[in-house]
Amino acid sequence: MTARLSLQQARRMALNSQGLAKVRPTEPVTARSVGRTFAQLQLVQIDSVNIISRSHFLPFFSRLGNYDRNILSTMAGTAPRKMMEYWAHEASFIRPVHFHDLRVWQSRAWVGSARLDPTLREDLEAQILELLAGSRPLTAREVKARIGHVEHNNKDGWGWNWSAVKRTLEGLFEKGVVGAASRNDQFERKYSLVGKVLPAGGRVDVDDNPNKQEAMERLMEASALAHGIGTVRCFADYFRLPVREGSAAVAALVNKGVLKPVTVTGWNAEAFVHTKATVPRHAQTRALLSPFDSLVFERRRLEQLFGFHYRLEIYTPAEKRKYGYYVLPFLLGENIVARVDLKADRQAGKLVVRGAFGEPDAPLNTAVELAGELALMAQWLGLGDVVVQANGDLAPALTVALG
Repeated sequence: MTARLSLQQARRMALNSQGLAKVRPTEPVTARSVGRTFAQLQLVQIDSVNIISRSHFLPFFSRLGNYDRNILSTMAGTAPRKMMEYWAHEASFIRPVHFHDLRVWQSRAWVGSARLDPTLREDLEAQILELLAGSRPLTAREVKARIGHVEHNNKDGWGWNWSAVKRTLEGLFEKGVVGAASRNDQFERKYSLVGKVLPAGGRVDVDDNPNKQEAMERLMEASALAHGIGTVRCFADYFRLPVREGSAAVAALVNKGVLKPVTVTGWNAEAFVHTKATVPRHAQTRALLSPFDSLVFERRRLEQLFGFHYRLEIYTPAEKRKYGYYVLPFLLGENIVARVDLKADRQAGKLVVRGAFGEPDAPLNTAVELAGELALMAQWLGLGDVVVQANGDLAPALTVALG
């Protein structure tokens, strides 16, 4: 008989699996705590938007509070690496143990060199690999200068107007031949041979030429662990895996007793839980969530779990935005109760709330709790005041709470 969960149980299970069900630790956050959080999430999405902080820093603040961001730089850029960059949900920091499994399933050829002239691509690949074999990690600009490549005014209107060298590097990155050893202050990748990026000289705990079906099962299980509960679509979306093959992997994991089918009140799609997932009696988190937080990856799941419709409006013209440019959902207990449009004004030393909006069922203490979270974020960012602009129904109460 298929088990049945209430919507509240499913919500608490999801929050617990994402490290968002418990009160944050009061003691100083250690590198071990950050590492445990990353292992629980399995991946953290990278994005260049820096209006508050680089997006990969925010999920750890949401779960741990005030922590030293240099811990992540060490984990990602110092051997033996605990995290490495590769394609997953999008460009992401992943656990190195997943690299070879992802390499056989990821297909982002559009970002790389597929449209280059084959002769040019092969010539550049040979030069780049020879250069990186004997050099420190280099940016695309540095690689281009070292090999002396001259562009021949190739105006095909492609992508981000990348040079042929950059596109070739991205093609090698997508194939898993070249890796990102780190990023510089301008957020440019510093490329190296992937064997130099992987821990222990290129060895990880799985075969470097895995069986595709087994690789899919491992990735779908990792996704299910991070979700706790979800549909095949949810699990596949986490690592951007094909749904049909992901569905077969879920069936295999059910047969092995790793996943269990369940029904959730109000859901019309079949759901599955990982057998290690648990339902806490309460969820007690207070957290601002990045637009790129893994809890909000799958918008349909977010709406089913929390009744919260969310859209990232960065690419929406300003006059058509409903809530703002960079809007963070505010999680209180086991409900998403508000959303705020934030900007870190580093020159003025202020965290600016450009808009604050309560959800219809937001509790009376929402503004007070949100004020506390914003004050903590400002402290973490090294900013002074939190300034609220008069935009949104929650703005007046939030101003009072901060004052």
